[in-house]
Amino acid sequence: MNDTEELVWTAVSAERTGLADLLEGLTEEQWNHPSLCDGWRVRDVVAHILLTSQAKLPWLLWQTALARGSITRMNFGTAIRYADSTSPAELLAELRAIAGLQHKPIATNAVDRLMDLLVHGQDIAVPLGIPREMPIDSARWSADRVWNMGWPFHARRTLAGHRLTATDTHWSAGSGTPVAAPIADLLLLVTGRKTPASLYP
Repeated sequence: MNDTEELVWTAVSAERTGLADLLEGLTEEQWNHPSLCDGWRVRDVVAHILLTSQAKLPWLLWQTALARGSITRMNFGTAIRYADSTSPAELLAELRAIAGLQHKPIATNAVDRLMDLLVHGQDIAVPLGIPREMPIDSARWSADRVWNMGWPFHARRTLAGHRLTATDTHWSAGSGTPVAAPIADLLLLVTGRKTPASLYP
């Protein structure tokens, strides 16, 4: 493990712990509140984070087959089923238990785990009206990963014709119409949670 990857895993552990602290104070109603992900409740997003943090190849292959080859359908279905069969207290306890887990499901890396936590943390916090800051380094690593990864966000294609520039750290991507914003906002932009127009001055 190189020094950067070690830093990323430390950030992953901190994000899991911080998210667990946020969830600790939620009511049953808030656990069932719609998240920013269409059709997903807060508890479904938490279940998805848990499943993707620990997924092994045989399970992924089996669940994808059940979803008729659709990873999107697999992610949705497994999260809903797990959330429906697991209490909020159990979901919270599991999240705390895996805080230090360093597992990379096939075709992913440590930054994917970090990016997933940062973005889904906002999917949970924003609709509940709870402030949740992103560490600048973590957001920068994640934005760079999303910009270069293609599927599932296809940020280069979706944001073609825009030049993204972070105002709080050294990061930029693309060319065209300038979009300048804090790196946390740019991460939400490249993952489809914001639009360029929402970040124009």
